[in-house]
Amino acid sequence: MRIGIDLGGTKIEGVGLGESGQVLARVRVPTPAGDYPATLAAIVKLVAALESKAGQIGRVGLAIPGALEPISGQVKNANSVCLNGQPLRDDLAQALRREVRLANDADCFALSEATDGAGAGATVVFGVIVGTGTGGGVVVNGRLLSGPNAIAGEWGHNPLPWPRADELPGPVCYCGKHGCIETFLSGPGLAADFVRAGGRQLDAAAIGLLARRREPEALACVARYVDRMARSLAAVINLLDPDVIVLGGGLSQLDILYEAVPARWGRYVFSATGSAGDDEPVRTRLLAPRFGDASGVRGAAWLWD
Repeated sequence: MRIGIDLGGTKIEGVGLGESGQVLARVRVPTPAGDYPATLAAIVKLVAALESKAGQIGRVGLAIPGALEPISGQVKNANSVCLNGQPLRDDLAQALRREVRLANDADCFALSEATDGAGAGATVVFGVIVGTGTGGGVVVNGRLLSGPNAIAGEWGHNPLPWPRADELPGPVCYCGKHGCIETFLSGPGLAADFVRAGGRQLDAAAIGLLARRREPEALACVARYVDRMARSLAAVINLLDPDVIVLGGGLSQLDILYEAVPARWGRYVFSATGSAGDDEPVRTRLLAPRFGDASGVRGAAWLWD
C-alpha cells in the first residue's frame, strides 16, 4: 500500500492506494493551527488510522504547502509558517520508524495527474494550481522534477509576462515583489482585480457565477483573467513546451478557461515559423483535472511509484 498525506492549512487528508491506484482507505482530520509538534502527532495518528482501516502497513508520502531545502532538509516557503525551518521529513520518519518521501503540494498534484489522471501517457506534464495561491509542478516521463533549489515549476513568482501600462508595477506580492503572476491569477488576485475595476468585494467563485449570468463587470474581469493566464502559460510553453497543462485549484472550475485560454495563447507563444503569432496551432493541451482536490493526496502516494 502507498499512503499519501496532504498537509493543508485547515485539514490533513490521508489516503491508502492499492497497486492499481484504487482507494483502500481514506481519513481526514483538522490541522492543529500553528503548532508544529501537534501537527506531527496528528500525521502519525492519521497514518495509524489508515493502516488500521486497510489492514496493512504502507509507504508514506507527504504533500506540503512549501518545499524541502535540499541541503538542510528543513521546510521553506510554507504558508503554514510553523513548518518553516523544521526537519519535517526526518521528524516524521523517526516517529513512524520508516523512510518518508515529501514534496510540494503542487508537485504532488502534477504527479497525480501525470500518473493516472488527465495527463496520463503524456511525456511532459505541467500541473498548475490556481486557488488561494498559484503554484506548479513539472513531470517528465513520469518522474517529478525538483531541481537543486527545490522550486521547479514555481511559475507563480515570476512577473506577469508582457505587462500592459495599467498592470504596472503590479500588486504587491507576499514574497516582497510587485506584479507576480500569483497576484493576478490566484483567487484573491481575481477578487482584487474586480475591486480595482470598480466592482464590489466578492470572492472568485461569486465573480465566476456573475460571469455565467452575463453580468458585464464580471465578464470583463474574467476576460482580463483569461488574457493574463494565456500570457502566463505562453511563457511556460515557450520555455518548457509541455504536451499537457492540467489546471487545479478552485479557479480550475471556471469552464471558460479550457477553450478561451488556448484560443488566446497562440498570439503569445513563439511559433515554429520564428515569429510570435497564431499563424500556426499550439499543440499543447489545456485540461481539467481528473481527480480534482484529491490529486494532491494521490500524488503524495505516487511519490513511491
